[in-house]
Amino acid sequence: MGKFAQLVVGPAGCGKSTYCDHLRQHCEAVGRTVHTVNLDPAAEDFAYPVSFDVRDLISLQDAMDELKLGPNGGLLYCMEYLEDNLDDWLGEELESYGEDDYLVFDCPGQIELYSHSTVFRSFSKYLKNAGWAMCAVYCLDVNFVTDIPKFIAGVLQATAAMVQLELPHVNVLTKVDLMDDKKQIEPYIYPETKPMVAELSQSTGPAFQRLNMLMADLLDEYSMVSFLPLDITDEDSIQELLIHIDHALQYGEDLEVNTRKMDQEMEAHDE
Repeated sequence: MGKFAQLVVGPAGCGKSTYCDHLRQHCEAVGRTVHTVNLDPAAEDFAYPVSFDVRDLISLQDAMDELKLGPNGGLLYCMEYLEDNLDDWLGEELESYGEDDYLVFDCPGQIELYSHSTVFRSFSKYLKNAGWAMCAVYCLDVNFVTDIPKFIAGVLQATAAMVQLELPHVNVLTKVDLMDDKKQIEPYIYPETKPMVAELSQSTGPAFQRLNMLMADLLDEYSMVSFLPLDITDEDSIQELLIHIDHALQYGEDLEVNTRKMDQEMEAHDE
């Protein structure tokens, strides 16, 4: 059927690890197997079983101690070290997985890793060259929709990640289960940025209004960003998101083709 992988990315604290854990639980409940991989060298505790872990290659604490780096510099060093050792480490780990396997990579929260660093583009290309179908799942905290400047910044970040990673992309509004009125997010599912910028311009000085309009034009021209809401307390919400990701990955399409072919052969035999 193929080899499939999700690259779960987004800002720190947006719920990536929580998503990974609830996705695993949901897949187990419906009889699907997924393997969750930690790519955050600063991670400590996990709610999910880790199939393999970048900390076996390098950890943030080791990099900080040995190179006298701060947390951000240490993390960037760790990820560049990963990029330099894709063959030796990732290649060896992937030998344990093959056809019909489905990996979910839980990534760090430093946004510059997805906007201008080459680490995850190299990582994705390595997996694709090894025959893995990939999809990026970009998580954005639903609290971003409560503030127009934050939301526009989040949409720009998602757009930058889409351009940088060059992968099929599904954008997710996480933590919807924490909202009292879920109808508040409806205008942000398929965002129209020009009305938002018009509202934003009312609270910003004249010097910024042209910048606001240029950002709106950029986002509207490409129209690349829409969101799916995720309520982790609702199995239907998780399943709906998984359907979209499966579609982006073309997961199960070979199985459907083989099933149709088998049905046609059985019909021909009966005739």
